[in-house]
Amino acid sequence: MDGLSNFDWNHIRAFLATAETGSLSAAARALGQTQPTLSRQIAALEADLGVMLFERVGRSLEMTNAGIELLEHTKEMGAAADRIALAASGQAQSIEGQVRITASDVMSAYILPELLREIRAQAPKLQIDVIAANDIRDLMRREADIAIRHVRPDQPDLIAKLVQEAAGHFYAATEYLDRAGRPSSIGDLTRHEFIGFGDTAQMIAYFKPIGLNLTDENFRLGSQNGIVAWEFARQGFGVAPMSERVGDATPGMERVLPSMDAIRFPIWLTTHRELHTSRRIRLVFDLLANYLAN
Repeated sequence: MDGLSNFDWNHIRAFLATAETGSLSAAARALGQTQPTLSRQIAALEADLGVMLFERVGRSLEMTNAGIELLEHTKEMGAAADRIALAASGQAQSIEGQVRITASDVMSAYILPELLREIRAQAPKLQIDVIAANDIRDLMRREADIAIRHVRPDQPDLIAKLVQEAAGHFYAATEYLDRAGRPSSIGDLTRHEFIGFGDTAQMIAYFKPIGLNLTDENFRLGSQNGIVAWEFARQGFGVAPMSERVGDATPGMERVLPSMDAIRFPIWLTTHRELHTSRRIRLVFDLLANYLAN
């Protein structure tokens, strides 16, 4: 990828839009260009680099290995360029309008506030509506502009970015562990009470691959509301899984089996194609991506 040292930014932008939307026509619409113009920009970039970036498979467009490698080099470049352009022109201060973010109730309450302060500092005229919901809202019907979820959406018209493989652990209140005992192995955990977050059967199935075999008898208290379920754990009713970002910051809570490997789960940031034409959505999306990746 040595050819990137003298790249034409318009060509890189065309490549990024095509990679994110999955088609030349969609990328052209997103950038406000004609498809032939965008195709010429992609061809020029391929000529400059001496590699093929996309190939047609039937009616679909797929990235080659070289395209995948280039995407890794340029996707952060694109986000940085947008942030620099906004900062250099002072446009972030003038951005107005509403952006709706949907995230789980736990993330909305415990993780997003710090990021929201940064958004308010950079774009004080922006209105942010946080939809705290554990179900998957339909971005295509504009129930939200940006979604933060642990599963990748399957709608092809959405732009999805894996921003982090987050870490979680089992936690319990010190008061509970003093009373019930501190387990020394996964097997010991089966004798403890657990707090249910929503579907108990799903939780039981999720923990089986790590060697934790629980039953309904372990779950005598729970809630569909993640904040309520976490509060039950904080009040000493039992053990609960939680993101380390939340669990480690909650007073009175201890990691259970602290030497155990972290439970990994993905965080996907998803939006619609308006990302390419809306300054306010682009700004919030980029700030979220940077914040959640750290």
